[in-house]
Amino acid sequence: MVTTGLRPGRSAVLRLLVVAVALAGALLGGLGGAAPASAHAALTGSTPAQGAVVDRAPEQVALTFSEGVAMGDDSIRVLDPKGKRVDRGKLLKLSSGNVVKYGAGLPAGLGDGTYTVAWQAVSADSHPVSGAFTFSVGAPSKTTAAVPAQKAGGGLVGALYGIARALAYTGFVLLVGGAAFVVACRPAAALVRSVQRLVVQGWALLTGTTVAMLLLRTPYTGSGDLADVLDFGGLQQVLITKPGAALVSRLLLLAAAALLVAVLFGAYARTLEPAEPGEEPRDATALARQRKDLAFGLGVGGLIIAIGLAATWAMAEHASTGLQTAVAMPVDVLHLLAVATWLGGLAALVASLYWGPPVERAAVRRFSRIAFGSVLVLVTTGIYQSWRQVGTWRALTDTTYGWLLLLKAGLVVVLVGIAWVSRRWTGRLAEVPAAEGLAAEVTEEASVTEEAGASEKAEAAEEVEEETAADADAETGAKKATVGVSAAATVTATTAPVRTTGPGAEGGTGPGTVSGTESTAAADETPAASASDAPDPSKGTTPDATDTPNPTRAAQLARQQAALDSARTKRERDADPERLGLRRSVLAEAAVAAVVLVVTTVLTATEPARTEEAVKAASGGQSATTARPQALTIPFDTGGPHGKGTARLALAPGSSTAANTLQLRLADPSGKAMDVPEVKISFTQKAKKLGPLPAVPRKAGKGRWRVSGVRLPVPGQWQVSLVVRTSDIDQVTEIKNVKIGR
Repeated sequence: MVTTGLRPGRSAVLRLLVVAVALAGALLGGLGGAAPASAHAALTGSTPAQGAVVDRAPEQVALTFSEGVAMGDDSIRVLDPKGKRVDRGKLLKLSSGNVVKYGAGLPAGLGDGTYTVAWQAVSADSHPVSGAFTFSVGAPSKTTAAVPAQKAGGGLVGALYGIARALAYTGFVLLVGGAAFVVACRPAAALVRSVQRLVVQGWALLTGTTVAMLLLRTPYTGSGDLADVLDFGGLQQVLITKPGAALVSRLLLLAAAALLVAVLFGAYARTLEPAEPGEEPRDATALARQRKDLAFGLGVGGLIIAIGLAATWAMAEHASTGLQTAVAMPVDVLHLLAVATWLGGLAALVASLYWGPPVERAAVRRFSRIAFGSVLVLVTTGIYQSWRQVGTWRALTDTTYGWLLLLKAGLVVVLVGIAWVSRRWTGRLAEVPAAEGLAAEVTEEASVTEEAGASEKAEAAEEVEEETAADADAETGAKKATVGVSAAATVTATTAPVRTTGPGAEGGTGPGTVSGTESTAAADETPAASASDAPDPSKGTTPDATDTPNPTRAAQLARQQAALDSARTKRERDADPERLGLRRSVLAEAAVAAVVLVVTTVLTATEPARTEEAVKAASGGQSATTARPQALTIPFDTGGPHGKGTARLALAPGSSTAANTLQLRLADPSGKAMDVPEVKISFTQKAKKLGPLPAVPRKAGKGRWRVSGVRLPVPGQWQVSLVVRTSDIDQVTEIKNVKIGR
């Protein structure tokens, strides 16, 4: 086999470029529109402040957000200590300049006690956000107000919506990248069935998930109840929002994309088909001109549709809000197109290498150059997106989003490394003429078509045989055997090229000699078709003109021949070590790319680092971690008789957005339950100047106390103060830190 390698100079340059790309890839931002280029909206302030105690009831409650949000009259609810809604039910728009602020009016004459504010909104990047906090009038009190345990966008509906988003990105990549591979890299792939299926399935996947997301928007941003997908009133409200309009626009663009796909695998593919035997030769010049015109139209039209599809993400989600939106949206479109060109083309190449005729070296090299350019675009746009999303180097290691971004960047570096290996295999490929690939594909399609036709005939023949089986005789059986021989010869002649020599080769009347591997294979599979079974013209035993071939036998022989052709093609393909190596490396690329897409999808539901840092600043520099139960062990000694012991305090769920339950147990040094005259508990957060907030314990048994409805209004580090009195004059105060999440 003739092989070619990379020139030493060019190889060195490529290695340097790959190293540069790998280093830059460490800073790669989110893939396509899937990776947020801005932040989810976050509550950055409120009036009254979270946990504040005011002397008299305010006239309104105001909330300030980090970015634009969509809210309605029911988005802000204020509940009194008994859980009754007391706000006026009308949303107040208080925004001015760059400050995003909304509020709810309160009636005059509200009594003292603790009030709960529950809010829900849809951020400008299309994600729902929600939360709750408390403030007190006069003095804190117990409250029975219930807030939703499930955050907006969570639960089953949130999971389904996230899956639909991931599949939508996948469909976009397969549709755009697969079509671009055919038009720009390998036109002959328009005849490859595996590539056709890949592109069509990408279109169907993107269309189906877009419809699903449109129906899921109502429960996703509202109730969270899956049954609300059939709420057509809610669907009407969704259509007038920015995300809803983007999804409808995507469906319209997909309708136009369906026409282009039909032309690509219809009219354009027909210009690449070789002339069939007996068909009048076509004008090669006119055919080339038609193919060129179609390719130009497909390229321009496809580019416009691809840009439009990418814009439905960029203009409705993360790039449309935050810093430098005029720059971020075009950058996001470029990012998505580069992802689709690289990964979608990679998928089309895998389909061609594994389930198609041999791929020409020129086609692989064209894709390699385009993929390399796509990686450079990804790096450039990714660095810009990373800066917008993260903001500081410290946020890469201090936030969940930063860790995920580093993980994805590492996967991209691995992906670029495997791509470099594939590029080296490409340089070693021996050339396969395009005509040979086309002929192989047409032969494969003809074989499949013939087998299908023979199978249909076989089914019809079986019905006829059942009706006439009782009237069959020995002569009919002999005729069927003769017809089977004739059908075998016909199928073998149509599915495998045969070379003949001797007198019979010219006119077909003499006993020609068959040679070649195809005829040998056919003879091995059809031993019944021997010369001893052939009709003898001298005895007048030629088949009757009214006899018809046996479709059942013909179908069997067609399937056998198709299996032989498939096995021969696989042997030839596996016998080429360069193409085998390329197939394996490209498959590894595709596997890593799939993992990258999964990580990217997780990023879409993760609060970006900029927002998390802003929330930390709003909560006094404390990290707003996820709520989890807290347990403290506090030794104490009041200094008097029987004054030593251990207090075990448990706080659950440890959340700032829900009521907590506190349990306290006291034990003496021997571990036995210990009763004392009095215990006091309070919570203080010095960073926000909150507290002390008392938690009055109730006796639940010997050495056991319990407190229900403990409200800690903000997340972060709190100090819990425990006062234990063992006699009239002996008492001690112990202070411990406890971390409260959201």
